[in-house]
Amino acid sequence: MFSRRSGALFAVSALLFGGTFVAAKAGLAYLPPLFFVAVRFDIGAVVLAAYAAARLSRAELRPRTVGDVVGILATGLLVIGLTNALLFVGQQYTTSGVAAVVFSLNPILTPVFAAVLLTEDRLSVRGSAGMVLGLLGVGLVANLDPTALLTGGVGIPLLFCGAVTSALGAVVIRRAEATMSSTARTVWGVPLAAALSHALSYSAGESVTGLSVPPVAVAALLYVGICSGAIAYLTYFALVDEAGATRANLLFYFVPVVSAVGGWVLLGETLSAASLIGFGVIFTGFLLVSGPPTDVSGTVRSALRERIVRIDS
Repeated sequence: MFSRRSGALFAVSALLFGGTFVAAKAGLAYLPPLFFVAVRFDIGAVVLAAYAAARLSRAELRPRTVGDVVGILATGLLVIGLTNALLFVGQQYTTSGVAAVVFSLNPILTPVFAAVLLTEDRLSVRGSAGMVLGLLGVGLVANLDPTALLTGGVGIPLLFCGAVTSALGAVVIRRAEATMSSTARTVWGVPLAAALSHALSYSAGESVTGLSVPPVAVAALLYVGICSGAIAYLTYFALVDEAGATRANLLFYFVPVVSAVGGWVLLGETLSAASLIGFGVIFTGFLLVSGPPTDVSGTVRSALRERIVRIDS
C-alpha cells in the first residue's frame, strides 16, 4: 500500500516525468536525440551538485559498501542513462502513441525481474490484473492503432529495451540494499548518465556544429534538466526505496496521462473520448495493484470457523 509520503512522491514523479514528453517534443526539433539527453543530464548534474553541496555531508555522499556502488551504477547507467538514450532514439522511428504503449510495458516487466531477484515485490493475481488494465488504459490514452505496433521498425525494439533497462535497474537498486540514501545515489548517478549519453552521442556521430538553439529549445532543456532530470529522479528513487520497484514503476502508466493533458493545455492537442476512458481504466488498474492484499482463502476459512462456532453455540 502507498503511504501519504509515497503517494506524494508518486504524484510528483508522474507529473514531472509526464512533462518530459511535452518538452522533448519541442527540444528534439532542434537538437539530436542523444546530445539532447546528454545536455539534459549535464544540467541535472549541476543542479544536484549544488543541492548536495548545500544539504549533504561528505560522509553521506561516500560509498561504503558494494551495495552502494551497485546502486549508483544501476541508477546512473541503467535507469537514467541507457533508458533515456534508448527512449529518445526510439521515438524518432515511431509515433508518440506507440512509444507510450511500448515503454509502459515497464510496470509489467518490473515484477518479472522482482520475482527472480526479490521476494517482497511479487504480485498477487489481482495485482497482475491491475497491471494488464493499466496497459490497456495507456493504449486508450495514446489512441493507438494496433497495426502501428507492427510497423514501428527499429523504434519498437529500442523502446522495448528502454523499458527493460528501466525495470531491471529499479529492481537491481532494490536488491543492492545500499546504505546510501536515494538522494546521494542520484547525485552520483546523473553525472554518470550524462557521461554515458555524451559517449553514445559521439559514437553515433551526432553533429552539433552549427546548431540553432532558439528560446523554445532552451526552455525545453531547462525543464528536462532541472524538473525531470534532477527533481523527478530524486522523488522517483526515494519512491523505489519506500514503496518497492513494482509499485514505484506504476507511475509510468500515469506518465502518458500527464503528457496527454499537458499537450492539450500547452500545445492545443485534442483529448479523445477514448483517452478519457483510458484515464479511468488506468486508475482502476492502479487501485487493484496498490490496494491492500486480499487473502481469499483466509477469508473463507474465517467465515467457516465463524459459522461452525454459531452452530455449536
